[in-house]
Amino acid sequence: MDRDLALPRYGLVYRLFGAVVAVWLTVVLVLGILGPVSNLPILEHTARNLYFHVPMWFVLYAGAIAGAWHAGRYLATGRTLHDVRSEAAWVVSTVAGVTALVTGVVWARFTWYQGTGLWWSPEPRQNMVAVQLLISGAYFVLRGSLDRPRQRARLSAVYALFATATMPFLTYVLPRRMASLHPGAEGNPAFSEMDIAADMRWIFYAAAVGFLLLAWWLYTQRVRGKVAELRAEALDAPTIAPPVVVS
Repeated sequence: MDRDLALPRYGLVYRLFGAVVAVWLTVVLVLGILGPVSNLPILEHTARNLYFHVPMWFVLYAGAIAGAWHAGRYLATGRTLHDVRSEAAWVVSTVAGVTALVTGVVWARFTWYQGTGLWWSPEPRQNMVAVQLLISGAYFVLRGSLDRPRQRARLSAVYALFATATMPFLTYVLPRRMASLHPGAEGNPAFSEMDIAADMRWIFYAAAVGFLLLAWWLYTQRVRGKVAELRAEALDAPTIAPPVVVS
């Protein structure tokens, strides 16, 4: 079990990395909330949400890709560590997806649908993302419904590959084929001057990098915690003595 769950050593560099990420995101949050922002048409000061909403999509995709990679590695090798890493990546990805959806709903409520009283809109990308998050959530339901570790890891890996395969179609391809107010949809290019001013771009890129680094740190923390839990379970497991042969 120990060899199957072997992790690299996390020393001073890792602790410094966590501190750097904390400082980086603190600066991003301060600039994003208190810094100057251009009064773009329709968006006005709600454009600040760009620093928090869009980076969550990057984390969503990065986590899903990492989860699918380790799911494939588990099916190829059978190593428990790959199952642990896949599950941790899906946790981070799904949390980011929920955060992206919530911030998107609030943003749409006070820009596109201001005055209508709508909290849930007919926006195609919003609805497709909700479907994708239901698919992602079913991954955890599947894991929780299976008791045998090997069976759970194997079926979860197969499902993770399926869920990752649906993601680009539901969150990118299909919404782009529908009429939508969302940037990146048909006839509405993303990252144009209408939705991000030139003086906002450097804060946005810093936020994207910062949240991706935070996601990696949270992912490694989740992996370390799960590995420690599995090792503790292995130590507490009762050992079965070999039968005594009476001659």
